[in-house]
Amino acid sequence: MTDISQRKADHINLALDAKHQADQSAGFEQIRFIHNALPELCMDDVDSSTLFLNHHCSAPLIIGAMTGGCEHGETINRHLAEAAEHCTIPMAVGSQRAELESGLASKVRKWAPNALLLGNIGATQLQQQGVELAQRAIDSIEANAMVVHLNPLQELVQPNGDRDWRGVLNAIEQCCARVDVPVIVKEVGAGISIATAQRLMDAGVTWIDVAGRGGTNWASIESARINQSREQQIASAFLDWGMPTVELIAGLRAQSGRLGIIASGGVRHGLDIARSVRLGADMTAMAQPFLQPALESSEAVIEKITIFSEQLRWAMFLTGSKNLEQLQSAPLLNA
Repeated sequence: MTDISQRKADHINLALDAKHQADQSAGFEQIRFIHNALPELCMDDVDSSTLFLNHHCSAPLIIGAMTGGCEHGETINRHLAEAAEHCTIPMAVGSQRAELESGLASKVRKWAPNALLLGNIGATQLQQQGVELAQRAIDSIEANAMVVHLNPLQELVQPNGDRDWRGVLNAIEQCCARVDVPVIVKEVGAGISIATAQRLMDAGVTWIDVAGRGGTNWASIESARINQSREQQIASAFLDWGMPTVELIAGLRAQSGRLGIIASGGVRHGLDIARSVRLGADMTAMAQPFLQPALESSEAVIEKITIFSEQLRWAMFLTGSKNLEQLQSAPLLNA
C-alpha cells in the first residue's frame, strides 16, 4: 500500500470515530423555526426538489467528498454512486490525486451513468501541476463540475503536508478560465470567510462550499496519525480552529445574492438541511453520516438519504412551506 493509500485508509477509520467530530457546534441548534400549527398543506404536495448546475435534484443535498485510492475506497464509492443515481442527488468524489497518480481508471461514472458527479482535487496540487491536472480529473469520471478543496490547516498537521501556498489563487483563477465545467471551491472544516470568498469570486468562482467548523475535525484526524509528540503538541492548540458553519452561510448570502452557496460542516440531518436553506444556502453536503452506510451497501445509503429527505419535508410542512422558495422565507424565532 502506498503512503497516500494508507493515509486514505486511516482517514476512513478515524472519521468513523466520534472523538474526531468537532467539539464546537456548527451553530444549527441556534436556528429555530416558528411552528406553523395551521400549515394548510397536504404533505404529499410538499416538494423538496431543486435545480443544481441545471440538473434536477430530488433534494438540496450532495453526498460529500469522502475517499478514493485505498482498499475500501472502491466499495464505498460504488455504494455512494449507486445511491446517488437511485435518489437523483449529486455526489462529490473524494480527492482524485491517488487515482490519477496510479493510472487506475475510476468506475464511478459506470455506477452512476446519469448522476451529477463532482470531481475533486487539492488546491496545492492544482498549483503544482496546473490546469491539466484538473482536466484529467474531470475527464476520468466525466465530471459535471470540479471541486477544488482548500485545507491549509490539515496540510500543516499532516506529515509532509504542503506548506507552500503561494500562487494557489492564481491557479484557481486559471482553472475557472480554462476548464469547461463549473469550479466549486470548498474548505474541509475550518470555513471560508467573507473576505476569502470575495477573492475567489473575483477570480471567477461562482460556487463556494463553506465547509465550516462543526463536523469532522480533520486537524484531529491528522494529529492522531502523527507519531511525534512535539508535532502533536503543536497541533493541539488548533483542534477547535475555524469558523462555525451557520455564521458563514448567513454572512456569505448577505454578501452576494448571486453566489452559489453549498452548506457543509456539521450538517447532520434533514432539519439542518432546512435550516441551511433558510439561511441562504442553495445546496447542502454531508459526508460523515454516509460513511458507515457506504461500508454496508447501496441500500443502506439510500435509506439514509430517504430519512434525511423526509426530515427536510417535515420541516417544510411544519413551517407551511410547499417548496424550497417558500422555505427560504419561513419565519424564525428571534429573527
